[in-house]
Amino acid sequence: MTMVKTVSAAALAALLAVGCAVGVQPGMSREQVLASYGTPTRTVALASGTRLQYSRQPTGQTAVMVDLDAAGKVVSARQVLNPQDFSRIEVGKWTRADVEREFGPPAKVDGVASWSGDIMTYRWRDGVQDMFFFVYLDAGYVVRRVGQGMEFPIRMNDRL
Repeated sequence: MTMVKTVSAAALAALLAVGCAVGVQPGMSREQVLASYGTPTRTVALASGTRLQYSRQPTGQTAVMVDLDAAGKVVSARQVLNPQDFSRIEVGKWTRADVEREFGPPAKVDGVASWSGDIMTYRWRDGVQDMFFFVYLDAGYVVRRVGQGMEFPIRMNDRL
């Protein structure tokens, strides 16, 4: 009899919310990570190896990056949707590709009349408050501005 190990979306979200680093330890193999956490949202090539991105965007508020060395062993695992990691973005230097390499795919990409480029939006949680983090790109996909705001859920009885 073969047993199949499945992880529900809620269970995976709970694992990712605690930072994944609790269950993913340095030195683990890529196969061990995949067996425990499943298929990543994206796999990204890095100069030193590979990054497995486990993003809960567009509706979740976490994105865990599991970095592997050239031999496929875990170097680090961390939840990156937080003020400390957002502060690493270099306005005028980073591109959309840099942002997506470091934070995964955004929850959404919007455009508004008052900004000529795309606006990438990430959902995250600052303690008890649901938040948005915005990355403003110019027409060449270079980061020109960043910002954040609170997310206020719309309930069925709210009037617009």
